[in-house]
Amino acid sequence: MTDLPPLHLYLAAPRGFCAGVDRAIRIVEMAIEKWGAPVYVRHEIVHNRYVVDGLRAKGAVFVEELNECPGDRPVVFSAHGVPKAVPAEAARREMIAVDATCPLVTKVHSEAARHHANGLQLIFIGHRGHPETVGTMGQLPPGEVLLVETPQDVAALVVRDPARLAFATQTTLSVDDTAGIVTALRARFPQIVGPGHQDICYATTNRQAAVKAIAPKIDALLVVGAPNSSNSKRLVEVGRAAGCAYSQLVQRAADIDWRALDGIRTLGVTAGASAPEVLIAEVIDAFRARYGVTVEQVETAVEDIEFKVPRILREETAG
Repeated sequence: MTDLPPLHLYLAAPRGFCAGVDRAIRIVEMAIEKWGAPVYVRHEIVHNRYVVDGLRAKGAVFVEELNECPGDRPVVFSAHGVPKAVPAEAARREMIAVDATCPLVTKVHSEAARHHANGLQLIFIGHRGHPETVGTMGQLPPGEVLLVETPQDVAALVVRDPARLAFATQTTLSVDDTAGIVTALRARFPQIVGPGHQDICYATTNRQAAVKAIAPKIDALLVVGAPNSSNSKRLVEVGRAAGCAYSQLVQRAADIDWRALDGIRTLGVTAGASAPEVLIAEVIDAFRARYGVTVEQVETAVEDIEFKVPRILREETAG
């Protein structure tokens, strides 16, 4: 049809799967291949219903706590990381446990342990209740990690010794919001020790930069991702802050609010780090059915990082 209204679609790049998510999904698939179904997974392996449902169909069973797992089946720990007590309990029960924690999250865990060993109390910048925050805070004894979510939280902190502090951050936060919190921390605690560079992962940073590049050009932004995906929700916020007032999260094409988009001439599309490319293509196809779409990819970085899967999955099964 030639009478469809024109739409210039800016496709952000990088978008979608990051190396940590890709690795976590492969770990579950390889575990099922190695040990057969079912393989138990503590918490959603990544925050995306489409991905989780696909793995469930292959034989993964998703649970929230280790006590829901039988002792004679393998268990995979999600990409977000787990408190130290979880692998310790799995070892006590002599379970086969495979850690799919993103290596960049593991790096933050190692930083936390190092600061604790040096006698520093840790301030963690993160979202309360998010699995990554729970996992990181669970690396140290109670009271050794203080959580802050906003610059206002910094003012209310009660610390053991202002001269013996360190900070770390959740890997999926907004770069700009985190910078404000770090500024507040350094202003109140000038001696605080921080990471050599930000803990926010390369994929989160790159996806936010791509959204900033297209936001001033578009009438609307759609972020493909799950409502419980921290990095996806941050992309929506970054889009609004960068000048695109209509920035919305959609899980699938079926979630698009067409009435709200009536009259747009330019659209931005991106995806959180746990959203597969097939869902992005689905959204673009939905617009092609209603508009004469011209797609322009805006690439602000090239990603070529790949993380190895744990050795236990690379070893041959005995017998």
